Amino acid sequence: MFKKILIANRGEIALRVIRTCKEMGIKTVAVYSQADVNAMHVRMADESVCIGPAESAKSYLSIPSIISACEITGSEAVHPGYGFLSENAKFAEILGDHEIKFIGPSVSHINTMGDKINAKNKMVEFGVPCVPGSNGAVNNIEDARITAREIGFPVLLKAAAGGGGIGMKIVFDDPQLETLFFQAKSEAKKSFNDDTIYIEKYLAKPRHIEIQVFGDGKGGGVYLGERDCSIQRRHQKVLEETPSPGVSAEEIKEIGEISANAISKMKYEGAGTIEFLYEDKNFFFIEMNTRLQVEHPITEAVFGIDLVKEQICVASGEGMSFSQESLEPKGHAIECRINAERLPTFSPSPGNIKEFHSPGGIGIRMDSAIYNGFTVPPHYDSLIGKLIVHADDRQMAVRRLARALDELIIDGVYTTLDLFKEILNEEQFKSGEYNIHWLENWLTDQAQ
Repeated sequence: MFKKILIANRGEIALRVIRTCKEMGIKTVAVYSQADVNAMHVRMADESVCIGPAESAKSYLSIPSIISACEITGSEAVHPGYGFLSENAKFAEILGDHEIKFIGPSVSHINTMGDKINAKNKMVEFGVPCVPGSNGAVNNIEDARITAREIGFPVLLKAAAGGGGIGMKIVFDDPQLETLFFQAKSEAKKSFNDDTIYIEKYLAKPRHIEIQVFGDGKGGGVYLGERDCSIQRRHQKVLEETPSPGVSAEEIKEIGEISANAISKMKYEGAGTIEFLYEDKNFFFIEMNTRLQVEHPITEAVFGIDLVKEQICVASGEGMSFSQESLEPKGHAIECRINAERLPTFSPSPGNIKEFHSPGGIGIRMDSAIYNGFTVPPHYDSLIGKLIVHADDRQMAVRRLARALDELIIDGVYTTLDLFKEILNEEQFKSGEYNIHWLENWLTDQAQ
């Protein structure tokens, strides 16, 4: 087992990893930018190293700075969290060159799944159902027209190297195609330095269902249920729950076994998430994330498993502590992503936290790195906390979440807390009859 791990991240996820390391008796090293000198993960780690100024490119994305921090502290392994360098194959490769273990999958798996075209081809090879679309990249507008007409409008233009909706365009008819095709390529080039575009059939009212998978790197793989991530805005998840209120346990078992089989054949190591769109009782693969997800706590809640601990154990060579047969989900869990944003525009709201009170009681978990007097910096993602509830069933989980939201106090910055209070009162949420477009449609109706 590792004696010292460096966490190449900040905020609540860095603190999350530190907590597990402490319980495992592993020393921790925090890295921080000048903007995060008073951050909670810096306070809680055994050691800390400043790796640069506030700008991410010069600190949390600076591979030489993080390697140097590993060397001067004698860190044997790096946990990347999520975001920043967590899916950067070059970072994992350089760590390996310095004989520092990257707590995550292999470089080849990061590379393959980081390119959506290659990922889709690999999943087709393993028998995973995929959205109908182009066979690889669409290089010019003529090919785009042919492919779109074959699939049938509406279609979705997607950046092969993309994520978060960047370089993604819905095309409803032929006249729109040329303009949107070049817009998508331009966005992809600007954001990812790769303008490769591919085309998929646009699904009208799907749910976003993701399967949590875990592999031992030697051909053993399992799935840990699903997470319904359909409550989203601009392709960014807002609220997640498990199990899904709109998919049967039998359907999850089938797609879960297919997903576990795929990562077993890949000899995938560690935590990963295979994401699907679900419509009319059909699953369609869209991408695989080769890291821990923001919403992983709801899976931990229903299965009673520390996924970070399992990541560390597998990376150290100890293997997984569970098998598919031993996994039994219990109850229902929901997570709210709480952002420092001003409603209704969702504009960032950095500033000083004047008062913070975390909710408590049975089945409540608050993952956050804020505290009274903490200053939310303007340089990073606006996520400042995740409120997770767990109960015996969905109805009780919703009531527990409502109670926890009433208890939670965050003063000094604007937050999205009121949004969740309103969502919980909506009939479509209560019934579970929502899809990936529901929240945006609801927000539009509220604004009118």
